[in-house]
Amino acid sequence: MITIVDYQMGNLRSVQKAFEKVGVEARISSEPGEIAAAEKLVLPGVGAFGDAMAEIRRRDLAGPIVDFIGSGKPFFGICLGLQLLFERGFEHGEYEGLGIIKGDVVRFDPAKMGDLKVPHMGWNTIVKKGSSPLLADIPDQTHFYFVHSYYVQPADASVVALQCDYGHPFCAAIEKGNVFATQFHPEKSQADGLKLLSAFASLSSEPVNQ
Repeated sequence: MITIVDYQMGNLRSVQKAFEKVGVEARISSEPGEIAAAEKLVLPGVGAFGDAMAEIRRRDLAGPIVDFIGSGKPFFGICLGLQLLFERGFEHGEYEGLGIIKGDVVRFDPAKMGDLKVPHMGWNTIVKKGSSPLLADIPDQTHFYFVHSYYVQPADASVVALQCDYGHPFCAAIEKGNVFATQFHPEKSQADGLKLLSAFASLSSEPVNQ
């Protein structure tokens, strides 16, 4: 069973339907107890970093999400759900994130992007930087669907699982222990996105070493 965190800032039904397409049961929950006790947890998200953290805290979900990640069971973050894992976000101010991954979330600088527009929206290719089991069937230059104006800057480059280029290289996915998260939307990325979600669903729910 996949549990998808509901904090009113994500395309939750699209993520749920994507898991259902690969034959996996997924429930949407905003209950702190269900989230902390989940077998596998997905944190999606669309919107502003500060608003999302405020909503997560208002619903008393920050602690259960952090506790779940600390349990060592499989976790998948999507788009804003990747960014919220970091220490700080700089969208319309400075805001504290969940602090699971050291680093910041910063904006693409339009002045340095040439003819490229911000937000980064549409299909782009990735390059693998690690050897994640989730990426075993995902070759370099696979296309995934992105919609974002901000990107993560991990303090430790070893957590970068995928890299993408938009004006300059940026981190398109991270992996650290039981935590995997993407800047792109696998649920909008057709067959390859479904392949990635299926690989996550196939992971054992037994805790892994952090």
